[in-house]
Parts: sequence; C-alpha cells; structure tokens
Amino acid sequence: SSVGVYDMLRVELAPNGAFNVTEFGTVKDPEQFKALYAYSPYHHVADGTKYPSILMMTGANDGRVAPYHSRKMTARLIEANKSGNPIFLRTSSSAGHGIGTALSERIKQLADIYAFLFAQLGMKKEMIKK
Repeated sequence: SSVGVYDMLRVELAPNGAFNVTEFGTVKDPEQFKALYAYSPYHHVADGTKYPSILMMTGANDGRVAPYHSRKMTARLIEANKSGNPIFLRTSSSAGHGIGTALSERIKQLADIYAFLFAQLGMKKEMIKK
C-alpha cells in the first residue's frame, strides 16, 4: 500500500486534513462518523489475524497524506499479526505524495517493491551464465 489514508477518524486533524472533509466527511457529524468508522482500515485490523506479507510505503515529505498514517497502520498490523509473515514500512526521505518524486527515487522504490515481491514469492537470484 502506498501513501494511504488509514485512520479515517483522525484524518481531518492532520495539517492538511480540512481539505479531506469534503471528500471523506467529518467525525463531527454522527452519520458521517459511522461511515468513516465503517471504512477506516486502521480500526478494522483484528488482533490474532494471520495477515499476509505486507509492504507499506510513504514519503516523509507528503503534504497530502501525513506519513503518520502509514507508520500507525504498520505498527498496528505488526502488533495484531499472528502469521509470522513480514510487515514492512518503506519511507522515502526525499519523496512526498508521489507527484514530483525524482526519477532516481522512483527507481529505488520500484527496486524495493520488486525485491519484496520476489522474496515473498520465493524467487531466487540466479547468476547469468556467460
């Protein structure tokens, strides 16, 4: 998952949160609170669940979605997970929400994504025979 909003009940409290109210709703309205809670991923992580391997990604300079969403969600998943599968958080120190990310950083992100996928699929690095 990449630069996601995971705690729907706290999103409007973030520095950029007021802009999300028109899109998602507000916790100040009881009906909207119920809807926000119903689809808030953070609030539906269940203790003792055998979660699959997960790679979360965020940018440390994301002005659109506060990086704490990914940090908080990753910590909650690790706490609840009983599968033994890895749950990782990759934070790009020089990236934001994605738009405007330097090509060199994007290449690093993709390399990490593929490395994670290959490792989870049990793929082995083979030397190229000359």
